[in-house]
Amino acid sequence: MTSAQPGMTSTAVFAALAILAFAMAPPPAEAQTAPSAREIAAYKGMFAAAHTGDAMAIAVLSKAPAKPVEQLDSNGRTALHVATFARQRTAVAALIAAGANTATLDKDRYDAVTIAAVANDEETLRVLLAHGASAKLVTSRYDGTALIAAAHLGHDGVVRQLLAAGAPVDHVNNLHWTALIESIVLGDGGPRHQRVASALLSAGANTQLSDRDGRTPLELARSRGYDTMERLLRNAGAR
Repeated sequence: MTSAQPGMTSTAVFAALAILAFAMAPPPAEAQTAPSAREIAAYKGMFAAAHTGDAMAIAVLSKAPAKPVEQLDSNGRTALHVATFARQRTAVAALIAAGANTATLDKDRYDAVTIAAVANDEETLRVLLAHGASAKLVTSRYDGTALIAAAHLGHDGVVRQLLAAGAPVDHVNNLHWTALIESIVLGDGGPRHQRVASALLSAGANTQLSDRDGRTPLELARSRGYDTMERLLRNAGAR
């Protein structure tokens, strides 16, 4: 646990902790690798159809014996990943209908659900979940979930969708943080993160699970001066 140095004010201590938290967990958007312009220009067949949203071409190409819906590009992306990055919802539905595996992870260890969650793309996420994609997968270098990533970023609509789809509300990643903890330590205490915390608490998030240093969500909110978050936690029974 970080300890204050002589002469440090409480504000300075908080600033140091915040910097440390962000250093430990860079934004998920930085860890994800969307197709580059060069990759997109080189795409052919199923990848090109996925990027442009050509559902008819996807249906035709999917009949090939080589199973093109499962082919990978240079970053381990399937056509479903590509369609999700491009927000091509018709293509997403067509690819899943053609047998695309919604649980496939790319080289950065992201599935389509987490890609949509990080992008705050509620419509594509809705299509994925409606067609059987799971909100429960462990993804990313942090062994997290789509829910944790969305909570970190304050994507409250995405959080509510994932919770309704059965996302594990108390999953602990390899930083020893839950979605509730990330909404505090990587959030700004503002309205979006307040709505995220409220949704997580309504879904039964455990307020006693602590970070690696034994600090509970209530202690973390209090240390940052997030009064509304602290009140939400207390109303949910946090002590």
